[in-house]
Amino acid sequence: MLTLNLTIGIHQYEASYSKSENLSLMSSIIKRSDAYLDVFPEYFMGVSKEGLNPGYVKTLAEPLEGEYAPTVIRLSKELRKAILFPMYLKENNRIFNAIVLAEKGLVRGIYRKMHLFDAFGYRESAIFSRGDEPVIVGIKDFRIGLAVCFDLRFPELFRYMAYKGVDLFIVPSAWFRGEYKLEQWYSLTVSRAHENTAFLIAVNQTGTLFTGHSLVASPLGYVKINLGEEKVSYTLRIDKSELEKARKLIPVITLARSRHSITLR
Repeated sequence: MLTLNLTIGIHQYEASYSKSENLSLMSSIIKRSDAYLDVFPEYFMGVSKEGLNPGYVKTLAEPLEGEYAPTVIRLSKELRKAILFPMYLKENNRIFNAIVLAEKGLVRGIYRKMHLFDAFGYRESAIFSRGDEPVIVGIKDFRIGLAVCFDLRFPELFRYMAYKGVDLFIVPSAWFRGEYKLEQWYSLTVSRAHENTAFLIAVNQTGTLFTGHSLVASPLGYVKINLGEEKVSYTLRIDKSELEKARKLIPVITLARSRHSITLR
């Protein structure tokens, strides 16, 4: 039997300096959420008042088998749900800015951020290693493509996933404040959704450093939900009927002439 909708919890909060505090906050949010899939922002493992630096991230980073990730994975098993959470993932003497999708106690996918934020005076590449593989995961009857924050500026990644049949992009973010940054946030999120006739959920940190305004962009090219700058959780139901309507009206994926020639390498 097809499941034509999916309940998703969007959790827009501000991470503190303390990894243990952030893990405790995330755990409490998950326990009170009535969504099937809970999503948290980028950098939620920890952020200093100035942002990130190599020394600070190194103190927080853990392998998947450490203490941080298994705590969240166990919650997904106990509560019979899915959780998409960020972590500074330590692998083979490298650290990745990663998001992990766990469902009912199993790790369904790990996306290591492909496009590091070397812009606006920041250099994520001085802190993290670069990922090189797109990740698509099936949750219920939705194909979900994963991306992180700065990836929004690279439409070829989203088009690649659209060609693979993605219905929904989920983009945990820590979108820094700055001149025109909020305008860019709206332009990029809505464009990535509409040009690929897919839903896009961008879950952003809020607070001193980051813009907030977590949102749901429709495949028809408009913002369905905008959370402003509040620290808030919001549960929504994504329905495939709007997706099907958009793809019937604007069949860009089937009409695209470059479909069989584009690669990411």
